[in-house]
Amino acid sequence: MDPRFTRPFRASIVARARFIEDLVVAQAAQGVSQYVILGAGLDSFVQRRPEMASRLTVFEVDPPAPQAWKRRRLAELGFGVPDWLRFVPVDFEAKQSWRDALVGAGFDMGKPAVVVSTGVSMYLTRDANAAALREVASLAPGSTFAMTFLLPLEHADPDVRPALEMAAKGAAASGTPFISFFMPAEIRALAMEAGFARAEHVSAAGLTRRYFADRTDGLRPPNNAEELLVATV
Repeated sequence: MDPRFTRPFRASIVARARFIEDLVVAQAAQGVSQYVILGAGLDSFVQRRPEMASRLTVFEVDPPAPQAWKRRRLAELGFGVPDWLRFVPVDFEAKQSWRDALVGAGFDMGKPAVVVSTGVSMYLTRDANAAALREVASLAPGSTFAMTFLLPLEHADPDVRPALEMAAKGAAASGTPFISFFMPAEIRALAMEAGFARAEHVSAAGLTRRYFADRTDGLRPPNNAEELLVATV
């Protein structure tokens, strides 16, 4: 695939990763010591930033098979599993409770946490997204949840809409279709209904101003495609 075609989306992934890690650093500075990554996949925060990660207990939540593959691959590359990293296998399709699994892995329900979920919400039904919001909203006061969401494709920048439509078709063909799309006001309302004290929309335009303003090569995330919700318990 032409890298110029995927350039805005790679910028979006970089932007959201940087935003999330800045959020984790800021919360750690305020005394939060638990970091939960829902749908961790190949997230490499622990390996890239051990000086920061070692100040936390990091819980990587993922289905058993991909998590087992990741653990094997990390071992092959010489990365150990420090005692502050907890792998938490959860079979989401079997409706296994990720909160129960977290507690079993040492998560302290009495202490606040940073919980993140990126690149996941579009694969879940609206009801499943609402249920996830309710579960996080029931964590200890001071907890923060950050998640990405897709706007309806017709709202995307015209120059990236064809690529988004192609991605949606590819996801459907592979058996993992994009199911849920939200407008910012809609996802904020869903978070408030779930019980959060505050919910904020972080736009791609805002991320561009924060992280890409001084670039001269035109690299930036697409507007009105993937956005972020940050909600506080």
